[in-house]
Amino acid sequence: MKLWEKGISTDKRIELFTVGNDRELDVVLAKYDVLGSLAQAKMLGKVGLISEKEKQDLVNALHEILKDIDNKTFQIEDKFEDVHSKIEFLLTEKVGEAGKKIHTARSRNDQILVDMHLFLKDELQIIKNQTRALFDLLMDLAEKNKNVLLPGYTHFQIAMPSSFGMWFSAYAESLIDDIILINAALRIIDQNPLGSAAGYGSSFPIDRTFTTKELGFNTLKFNSVAAQMSRGKSEKTTAYALSSLAGTLSKLAMDVTLYSSQNYNFLSLPSRLTTGSSIMPHKKNPDVFELIRGKCNKIQSLPYELTLITNNLPSGYHRDFQLLKEGIIPGIQNIKACLDMAHYSLQDIQVKDNILDDPKYDYLFTVEELNELVSQGIPFRDAYKLIAQQVEEGTFQSCKKTSHTHEGSINNLCLEEIKMKMESNWNTY
Repeated sequence: MKLWEKGISTDKRIELFTVGNDRELDVVLAKYDVLGSLAQAKMLGKVGLISEKEKQDLVNALHEILKDIDNKTFQIEDKFEDVHSKIEFLLTEKVGEAGKKIHTARSRNDQILVDMHLFLKDELQIIKNQTRALFDLLMDLAEKNKNVLLPGYTHFQIAMPSSFGMWFSAYAESLIDDIILINAALRIIDQNPLGSAAGYGSSFPIDRTFTTKELGFNTLKFNSVAAQMSRGKSEKTTAYALSSLAGTLSKLAMDVTLYSSQNYNFLSLPSRLTTGSSIMPHKKNPDVFELIRGKCNKIQSLPYELTLITNNLPSGYHRDFQLLKEGIIPGIQNIKACLDMAHYSLQDIQVKDNILDDPKYDYLFTVEELNELVSQGIPFRDAYKLIAQQVEEGTFQSCKKTSHTHEGSINNLCLEEIKMKMESNWNTY
């Protein structure tokens, strides 16, 4: 059941190797293969390459297949090479000769391109919405806890006073950068490659503008070779966006893991969100955030993986592209799961009050006292040495107050401005 079958048998070991795990991964793409075929059938009818009846028969049959996919009864059995061959087989089974005509003016090369573009477009929009939900939650937590002080660290050493308001909103604003990259990936992907065939177009009088509108693409990838060159580039651009988002989530997960340990004890998770130990009865482990950290670190390697697969390939189609699915599809599933669990768990996070009452955090306020001396007219360098001497002699004392006024500081978080920044970048795609 191969679309390229010519009556010449293929060595079974070669067949197993070349098919790989395409069947399992292609189930995810089945919906998009049907949508691409719907646009193809309508276009073939429009330009007269198939009859009106053949077009309608194909459309009806494709909608039946779409129902099976939605009901999760669609399968790709071992006798089929991929999703394309299975769907064409079903069409031929349902409507006869018309099913054999669906591939007119099309190649598997532009067929999988359409599938991936539509799939990535949908998934990135879902990820974008999940990211926005996490942003909104973090901003709510920042507002709620803006006056709860938190130690700030540099080099893992006590540095300056921060707050939970600053900490939560820092990750929220970082997510805006990730939204910008997701939007950039969407703009690159939202181009129709259908009609580029094997990469050099077709002698049939097809209407690519029609399929662009039918499939809901923003524009057409006009040059047929450029359309084929988007294979790999689309996946890699998506991977860069996912990697950026994963970097934000990984750092957030690391902070939660660190801050919930007994040595820090800045925050805690409800017991129902933790796991235990098989030997230590007291353990309440933040496994969710450790797994978010691990999964997101793995996702951050994805752009490099896809680059190594594609970086020395010339223009045109190459079978190496098949391997891109093995990284990008699980990567998308993992980032969605991480976003979902981060949002679910952070809703019930519990922050600790009065953290800075502990004497070990007195030195957080050395800069506050130094700045006070400078405001009284003492040169900065002299004030710095004076405070440093007090620290060394153990005589430093602080009232533990902050009076920052500049934008984005502990006492002026600019939460509304951060929300406005998100709004201004949300619809740029």
